[in-house]
Amino acid sequence: MARMLGNNKVAFESAKSQFWVVDAKGLITEGRENIDPDALPFARNLKETDRQGLREGASLAEVVKQVKPDVLLGLSAVGGLFSKEVLEALKGSTSMRPAIFAMSNPTKNAECTPEEAFSILGDNIIFASGSPFTNVDLGNGHIGHCNQGNNMYLFPGIGLGTLLSGARIISDGMLQAAAERLATYMSEEEVLKGIIFPSTSRIRDITEKVAAAVIKEAVEEDLAEGYHGIDARELKKLSELNKENSSV
Repeated sequence: MARMLGNNKVAFESAKSQFWVVDAKGLITEGRENIDPDALPFARNLKETDRQGLREGASLAEVVKQVKPDVLLGLSAVGGLFSKEVLEALKGSTSMRPAIFAMSNPTKNAECTPEEAFSILGDNIIFASGSPFTNVDLGNGHIGHCNQGNNMYLFPGIGLGTLLSGARIISDGMLQAAAERLATYMSEEEVLKGIIFPSTSRIRDITEKVAAAVIKEAVEEDLAEGYHGIDARELKKLSELNKENSSV
């Protein structure tokens, strides 16, 4: 989010303010003792939580009720964490189409199933999971699309782009560039239907374009060292040429 907002300190602070992180002990605030260093940047200010009517350790359902989030992102490995109470609370979301990402796997660890999400919130949501689920027939010709967040769309292109760029590391920027390139394959019509990944029939073309985006980012971050006789300067010319000729 910070990258998309300008990729500077102000953008990072703005992006950080959009996240409310809840772990096994509840909402993480600055009042928490022995905070995990990785979670520390997301610890909420106590005055802010007070204004929201929340406290240190507030439950997920409480946070959803008060914050009215646009997205529920499940990375907990706790099956059923998105309970009926939590999903009911999401009805108050400020988003016209809230998203539920139950990303934990295997299937038994999914925070909720698509059937549970669609039965409580109706078809006006976007649902994605880490495990494979079938689409849900909602009746009257409506389908609740279950999108599996699978790395097959990105990893081949990231690997190819990194190899061809000669980069010794894969930066956050390279990963972000790959994700942004993948997103361009989605039409507005598909997204409105709740579909957030392209057809696998396009995966070879996607791999090529993602790799090109990764190379371009590696060049811009001065990480590209070249590959098989192609030096960084030549890579830069090629990445610029690809940008001019790129189309979906």
